[in-house]
Amino acid sequence: MACSLSATLVSNSLHLNRITSHCCLHLHHPTLSLHQNLPIYSKNLPKLLTTQNHATTTPFASGTAGVESPVLSDDTTSSLDSVKVFDLEGNGIPISDLWKDRKAVVAFARHFGCVLCRKRADYLASKKDIMDASGVALVLIGPGSIDQAKSFAEKTKFQGGEIYADPTHSSYEALQFVSGVLTTFTPNAGLKIIQLYREGYRQDWKLSFEKDTVTRGGWKQGGIIVAGPGKNNISYLHKDKEAGDDPEIEDILKACCS
Repeated sequence: MACSLSATLVSNSLHLNRITSHCCLHLHHPTLSLHQNLPIYSKNLPKLLTTQNHATTTPFASGTAGVESPVLSDDTTSSLDSVKVFDLEGNGIPISDLWKDRKAVVAFARHFGCVLCRKRADYLASKKDIMDASGVALVLIGPGSIDQAKSFAEKTKFQGGEIYADPTHSSYEALQFVSGVLTTFTPNAGLKIIQLYREGYRQDWKLSFEKDTVTRGGWKQGGIIVAGPGKNNISYLHKDKEAGDDPEIEDILKACCS
């Protein structure tokens, strides 16, 4: 997340303080603690609380927490035509070129410092051999700068996968991913973060508190698509309904590799 676990999480209806009293969570950061409020966002809260996406889609696969759709609307595919992402060398690429001539699993991170997104990268990369055998590319896109994308690549195990930056967040807007404080601070997200810290994952606080992440990327949720070959051939779309809302890996493999 773009900020630390704070009293915001504890105030949720499940009272996470009862959980954290039994799960020791150590945040290795010189200035942040589990119970510290972060006023840096306070001036944006009224707006952020109301930026939920209310678009509906046709269910694609049951048993997953997010929203799946076998097709995108014409407006969405048209919007994607103008989206450009950047590789680690700074080269601009139309996003649809990532799957125009091949099939690809494309994951969208919340932001490059997010601990939940580091887990997402690992859990997709763990099935890279299956994707390779089916001729499917693995791609991760994050809202942020090329330098942030490079840092993410250096510090994660996303080996063999391609990483791109979306500095303008235009792909997230085109795909209408949800956004807001209420989709970021949820009981499920809090429990997941506690578990990930126990597994050894850590938030990248430097990336999390860079200006672009604080003002824009920190509240945006991501998703996963399976697309191609063909610019408008998107056969699977999962929109995270909250932070850490990963779909079942079996559903992704079914969509990309069966």
